[in-house]
Amino acid sequence: MPVRPPAALRGLVYRRAVAGRDPVELAREIVGSGCLVSLDSDDARLVERLGAAGLAPATELTVRIDASPALAALAVDVGLAVALTGPAVAVDRVRLPGSRVVVAAGEPGAEDRCRAIAGRRVRLVAGRGRAADLSFVRCLNLVLAAEGHAGVAVSDPRLIAIAGERAAWNGRASDSWELVMPYGELVAERRRLVAAGTAVRVGIGGRP
Repeated sequence: MPVRPPAALRGLVYRRAVAGRDPVELAREIVGSGCLVSLDSDDARLVERLGAAGLAPATELTVRIDASPALAALAVDVGLAVALTGPAVAVDRVRLPGSRVVVAAGEPGAEDRCRAIAGRRVRLVAGRGRAADLSFVRCLNLVLAAEGHAGVAVSDPRLIAIAGERAAWNGRASDSWELVMPYGELVAERRRLVAAGTAVRVGIGGRP
């Protein structure tokens, strides 16, 4: 099984992979490979360009709701899905069409939060360290057992395998959940997953 590289090295790999690349070009490449796109940006013009390029249906924009509420509304108007991050009290009360709630498995109260919102569109983000991994698996069990659409943001091959096992155990259809993986990492694994019918969303930007 591949070994997950240190965070600093993963960041270097990402920066080299995207150096000088237009995000719209990257998004088009990702969609052409059979994947979806996760975009982390506060650039309203880029959101509009993705819409004009016909990439909106395949793209989900990660928005910090307490910092950029107008951007979230613009993304929805353009046709992008939105993944909301930020303080839980601000995120969990927002209702935007097709919006997803981002939950970090390592944050305090993550398991209780997942239990409360598991029926919604949720993106569970893996943390670092053994405690975060254990919390991730507990949260994963809650999210995949519920009826909402589940996004699983992870780049550790062990956790990717666990997510696949839990999805199969819960009888998840391929269109009811997805993996979210950083651009430039585990490319061969990503291709294998897509070939096997797993939905994979590839992250462009600072967050998965």
